[in-house]
Amino acid sequence: MRTVLMVAEKPSLAQSIARILSKGSCTSRKGLNGACSVHEYTGTFQGQSVRFKMTSVCGHVMSLDFIGKYNNWDKVDPAELFSKAPTEKKEANPKLSMVKFLQVEARGCDFVVLWLDCDKEGENICFEVLDAVQPVMNKGGVREQTVFRAKFSSITDTDIWNAMNRLGEPNKNEALSVDARQELDLRIGCAFTRFQTKYFQGKYGNLDSSLISFGPCQTPTLGFCVERHDKIQSFKPETYWILQAKVFKGKDGPLTLDWSRVRVFDREVGQMFVNLAKMSKEAKVEAVSQKEKTKQRPQALNTVEMLRVASSSLGMGPQHTMQIAERLYTQGYISYPRTETTQYPENFDLKGTLRQQANSPMWAEEVKALLSAGLNRPRKGNDVGDHPPITPMRAASEGELGYTALMPWQGVPLEEALPTCQPGDAFTVDELRLVERQTGPPDYLTEAELITLMEKHGIGTDASIPVHINNVCQRNYVTVETGRRLKPTNLGVVLVHGYYKIDAELVLPTIRSAVEKQLSLIALGKANFQQVLQHTLDIFKRKFHYFVDSISSMDELMEVSFSPIAATGKPLSRCGKCHRFMKYIQAKPSRLHCSHCDETYNVPQNGAIKLYKELRCPLDDFELVLWTSGARGKSYPLCPYCFSNPPFRDMKKGMGCNECTHPSCQHSLSALGIGQCVECDSGVLVLDPTSGPKWRMACNRCNVLVHFFEHAHKVQVSQDSCEVCDASLVMVDFNKARTPLPEGDTQHTGCVFCDPLFQDAVELKHASMRRTAHRGGGARRGGRGRGRGRRPNPKKPKDKMAALAAYFV
Repeated sequence: MRTVLMVAEKPSLAQSIARILSKGSCTSRKGLNGACSVHEYTGTFQGQSVRFKMTSVCGHVMSLDFIGKYNNWDKVDPAELFSKAPTEKKEANPKLSMVKFLQVEARGCDFVVLWLDCDKEGENICFEVLDAVQPVMNKGGVREQTVFRAKFSSITDTDIWNAMNRLGEPNKNEALSVDARQELDLRIGCAFTRFQTKYFQGKYGNLDSSLISFGPCQTPTLGFCVERHDKIQSFKPETYWILQAKVFKGKDGPLTLDWSRVRVFDREVGQMFVNLAKMSKEAKVEAVSQKEKTKQRPQALNTVEMLRVASSSLGMGPQHTMQIAERLYTQGYISYPRTETTQYPENFDLKGTLRQQANSPMWAEEVKALLSAGLNRPRKGNDVGDHPPITPMRAASEGELGYTALMPWQGVPLEEALPTCQPGDAFTVDELRLVERQTGPPDYLTEAELITLMEKHGIGTDASIPVHINNVCQRNYVTVETGRRLKPTNLGVVLVHGYYKIDAELVLPTIRSAVEKQLSLIALGKANFQQVLQHTLDIFKRKFHYFVDSISSMDELMEVSFSPIAATGKPLSRCGKCHRFMKYIQAKPSRLHCSHCDETYNVPQNGAIKLYKELRCPLDDFELVLWTSGARGKSYPLCPYCFSNPPFRDMKKGMGCNECTHPSCQHSLSALGIGQCVECDSGVLVLDPTSGPKWRMACNRCNVLVHFFEHAHKVQVSQDSCEVCDASLVMVDFNKARTPLPEGDTQHTGCVFCDPLFQDAVELKHASMRRTAHRGGGARRGGRGRGRGRRPNPKKPKDKMAALAAYFV
């Protein structure tokens, strides 16, 4: 029997499709990566009986990056990233081992059916999957089609079966347009980001942003926000006057009348009208007119409109909205949420869609009334040929439908009730005065307004617009204020003004809009991938060189707004070169700066730094500092110089003393390392010498913490190792009143993992971390004793696991 491998974009999607196609008769098992399940059943395919295997990926299988050495910011000129730096596809999430997982499941399969999301990104993932599975699949006949593409817009039985019965092929041109966008964004974004981050963070201490990033879409997005900010700042209010009249009739309450002229900007003219009006004690009704206000039928919902409505009416950010919409889609509540189309096809079954809501406890009556009275079709929109508009696919306990009865915020506002009157009726003038007012500035852009501007100018796609808005917020360029209004920070304003001074096209939407049009032509097969890529890179390479040569123009603005790095921070530890105090700068990215040497040293982020007992590194004489992620987290000492300049060949940047392989330093891994981590493959459990009296050891790679020997006076790592597991022995001096040792003994040396006297005093936990503890790198497995030729035996991990298995929390 031949085998068909089917691959969806997400595990939940694979489960839903398998349930529909197998009619609930599939068996399921976990894949080797633990994240994706495999659903198997038998059925018919291309007229023959086959075994189906339905599984998934978790978004993109691969991501584009520079090859290793070009990721080193210190050794690579950013200008080289435009052409010289080779790129390669790397696994998007190495921990998932997605390529290996796909190959294991594809081995021996005869056909592959791709159920990836039906947009350009999904098309790109199709070819990532094919690159992984085709080398291990069975080779078909010369003319036999083995690769198929399913096109669907919702997770309903009808749509899934229709897709299965009308299989096509993946679109290479659409996939290439995504490849082009990825490479352009990588090369352009990294070159500008690396240059301006290193330049400005080396000069200013209070920028409060760990990355001064540039993006071909991100920067014009910020530009829209700053443009509105500039209009607010440059606004000059003008004084104007209005004529305000109050009249009444009989016992009715007073009625305030609007002036047909609205306002005047000359006070004397306004006063003249007041004087003329005061000559009459009565106001007569000259004419009565009535007007009905109606609201246009809405267009069918596309992605951009969904993002606008969610932000303005529900107070939800675009990124959050897309996450919710994708969950609703994979659960079968709505159709595919990424679409530019706002028009249903003529043959779309609106009544059938509405009938699915007829039993809703919230709007069943409205649905039945609509069905009985007949439907008006939605207002004509735009069909761009991708997916139908976003549509509810099955009833839910909460949602939105038809339409102002259920979405009152979009209804026509009620007007003030007016008294009944006829032409000739007289009203008594109660009050007549001239009121002085001033024109006001516009408000900051709302997210909904920004989305509209981005769509209008072709910045980003329906899927990427939320990402770009989220980026400018995360980079501390913009803050989200009340009403989801976007207020630029000082840093965001200075950056945009700097781009305008050097090269306005870097921040204006014009170039990116033109690039997006070229990418669309690649997707349609009307433009050459390589030519578009090279032409665009040539343009931005010239702009980059001009930007570098003109950076002083932006720096002039920075000098006015931010403090020099030498004037920022508080004295903390001594420099090993000049022996003067270095200042600790807490603003992101936190770092140490020696103003005398004019040198800056990185430290771990997302934690607290303090002086470590005034001890010094034996290699460079810098005072050690102690980093901690909090009371429930981990801590370790580090040398600021070694952290930025690794002293040994097997060390990487960003390593503390708990990963240093110095053979004789009392603070190093060689002196304090105990044994291989019980969870991760590459970590070593290292004694935290600052943790007493609640002693603990922590993995120098992952967040494992091992608490032991509480209330002991002293804990030290021995020169000797365990004969069973090769871990270093630990010497413990217990408190006489609280010793757990038999017969009141207070001192004992043994193995944390194997010694029965120690096992009751050991408890494994997981550290509470504030995101990442440091920027990567780590000691090799078994670092304790590495300089002495000892390492934990990788063949005997069960001893340690058995000793600690009962203590997981």
